[in-house]
Amino acid sequence: MAFKLTAPFDTNPTPIVNMPFEEGVLGRADKRGNILINKDMTTPEQIDDTINHENVHIGQMKAGELDYDDKAVYWKGKKYLRTQLDESNKKLPWEKPAYKAG
Repeated sequence: MAFKLTAPFDTNPTPIVNMPFEEGVLGRADKRGNILINKDMTTPEQIDDTINHENVHIGQMKAGELDYDDKAVYWKGKKYLRTQLDESNKKLPWEKPAYKAG
């Protein structure tokens, strides 16, 4: 008789790394699938919201909707130059669902 074992934890968790950031930046999702969060955050709710927000970006990158480099952010094939946008703007198309999540 065969049976299937199920792990009591997520078998493919997203790595979360605490690191220093410039003022006003709470977190980032990097291209390797890591969530980087500001090491100075102490409020559990703010940490959870930041992780939820960045998880949306991880999903967007996995789905091929979102990409970025030093000069631009690419959303569904459209190029947004970093010099011409405020990346924390809640109205950016890739930020709307992320802010909704956290």
